[in-house]
Amino acid sequence: MKAAVVDRRGGVPEYLDVPEPEVNDGEVLLTVAAVAVENVDRAIVAGTHYTAAGFQEVLPAVPCFDGIGRLPDGTVVGFGGLRPPRGALAERVAVPAAHTVPIPDGVEPPVAAALSSAISAMCMQTAGGLSAGETVLVQGATGVAGRLAVQVARLLGAKRVVATGRDQAALEEVVALGADAVIDTTVDDERLVRAFREHAGDGYDVVVDYLWGRPAEMLTRALVPDSFAMPKSTRLVQIGESAGPDLRLAADALRTSGLEVYGAARNAVAMPAAHQQVVEWVRSGALTIPVTTMPLSRIAQAWTRTDLRGRRLVIVKG
Repeated sequence: MKAAVVDRRGGVPEYLDVPEPEVNDGEVLLTVAAVAVENVDRAIVAGTHYTAAGFQEVLPAVPCFDGIGRLPDGTVVGFGGLRPPRGALAERVAVPAAHTVPIPDGVEPPVAAALSSAISAMCMQTAGGLSAGETVLVQGATGVAGRLAVQVARLLGAKRVVATGRDQAALEEVVALGADAVIDTTVDDERLVRAFREHAGDGYDVVVDYLWGRPAEMLTRALVPDSFAMPKSTRLVQIGESAGPDLRLAADALRTSGLEVYGAARNAVAMPAAHQQVVEWVRSGALTIPVTTMPLSRIAQAWTRTDLRGRRLVIVKG
């Protein structure tokens, strides 16, 4: 069968012949229908993600570890549980049966493959405790997940949504998706801190942070009050690091600002209900997940694309 194969750290996957998967006890054989390529997949191949060691140690290997497939009887399921060198970018995969879930009717495989981008945005509620009527700041709103987070915030009843990004044209598109205000993070530090303060209104209740690095550091500076008055809490949910893995956190940013920092996996027990909510929004048309599909046979061209502008790349059969 055919699969996408990476043979070196940071390499571009090639469309190659590989052996058929062996189906062990407790596993099922699936014909792969759709696989989303996300930033985490690229980071694992590049060797920069904290989970990348297992992949790098067994090269050559097939990237991506979840997707959408069909059982022999035609049932469409989501799957995961693959371990390197086995990956999802193949014509067929053998996966643990316990790591498959039915895909509801009304959700096409390419969209189902990209659901995780919208589900991750639900951490503003599951980890950050967002309530209707609160204000949300989406750090990194011009990417796929960030754009979806703006829409999810609205669907969850946010009173005000502020969005940040580096591309002015993309930020204008985010306004059309529901952002009340946008902040350009390419400005100098002083102006960025001032922009965070000017657009905060009554304060940011929940921050969904796909950036970390400098934008998050400038935000923590902006949250420090000018007096001894105790501000209300700001719950920052850390979910990505596209602007950098580190920041300098001043002591007063925690001592006096009301800042609370959580990881996106906090309260993971609530994620099944969040998943179901996203599925309902997608099926009803309340939430649209833009995708661009390309066949597995063109994986090298697909992997190196830089023109998707807010659309999730999904690899399909062919």
